[in-house]
Amino acid sequence: MNLSKRQYKFKHFEPVIIIAVWALLFASPLLFGQFQDGVDWDHVLTIWRNHLPLLGLYVIHRFLLMPLFFFKGKKITYFIATFAIILVGTSLIYALDDRLDQQPLPPPHNRMERPFENPPEEVLRREPPRHIPPRQNNRRPIPAYVNFITLAILLVGFDAGLKISMRWVGLEQEKFRLQKESVENQLTFLRNQISPHFFMNTLNNIHALVDIDSKEAKQSIVKLSNLMRHLLYDSEEKRTPIKKEVEFIQSYIELMRLRFTDKINIVVDIPDEVPDKSIPPLLFTSLLENAFKHGISYNHASFISIVMSFTENRLNFKVENSNHPKKKVASSGIGIENTKKRLDLLYKKEYDLSISDTEEKYAVNLNIPL
Repeated sequence: MNLSKRQYKFKHFEPVIIIAVWALLFASPLLFGQFQDGVDWDHVLTIWRNHLPLLGLYVIHRFLLMPLFFFKGKKITYFIATFAIILVGTSLIYALDDRLDQQPLPPPHNRMERPFENPPEEVLRREPPRHIPPRQNNRRPIPAYVNFITLAILLVGFDAGLKISMRWVGLEQEKFRLQKESVENQLTFLRNQISPHFFMNTLNNIHALVDIDSKEAKQSIVKLSNLMRHLLYDSEEKRTPIKKEVEFIQSYIELMRLRFTDKINIVVDIPDEVPDKSIPPLLFTSLLENAFKHGISYNHASFISIVMSFTENRLNFKVENSNHPKKKVASSGIGIENTKKRLDLLYKKEYDLSISDTEEKYAVNLNIPL
């Protein structure tokens, strides 16, 4: 949701900036002009007409030069084409501006050729002071072609910078989206690997109970249905309440007890009161499977110890099981490796997973943030 909101904002950010820049450019003669006797619309319209070539240059640069040359790796062609268009526009503006300047008022010496109209002393007396001509130049202190080339360079640089920035932002958002999808796909793949594996082992347990005690086998099927409900529905959520996960663990252990005799020492220490918080589903299933699969031997004394404890912001889950020489090689199956991959994707460096493998005992201790 946050990603879609950011995409929406950036999608509308670019046109807003462009409209604001052009609105300011066309409003500048009205905002910064000095109109003591009212708005000189002839002067304003002249400036607006000079802005039209800039608008044409901007459209060509944005929709032709940038996509056709710059973003396709033809940067030399892009710079040559941009320079050529600015040069052509400057030449045209210079030519038009030169023709306008060729229509000045009659020079003062034409009036001096007819002395009978005004005596020289009176001409000198009525001649405007020398500080007035700058007032005439205030209407256009800089030639139009100089304004054009200056604004053209600024607009091209602004447009190129904006377009490159927006393209970079788009690529970063796409990269983030792909990474997020990749992580979700990996988590789904790892979770799906856990569920069928667990389901297969539990069915084997029930199959062994059918010939021994059909009543207990029926009860096991009911418990299995509850477990499968958790696997099929609750596991689809990104997080599940700790209480549900504890119920799943307890049901799983009860189901596994039916398969083994009293000679197998199974100790479970889970608090009756658990924090009202949530964790990723099925996070401990592989650890439980690994303990029951590799920690039990019908020929040797075996034990399994499962301890869950809580601090203010952490959860600690510890599983210990007897280590038998014949199964020592098989004890590091895909379950533990998948758990590590899930933890890396979910918590990065915020979790702690330690494994102790000795001749008598195999222990896994997992500590995660809440």
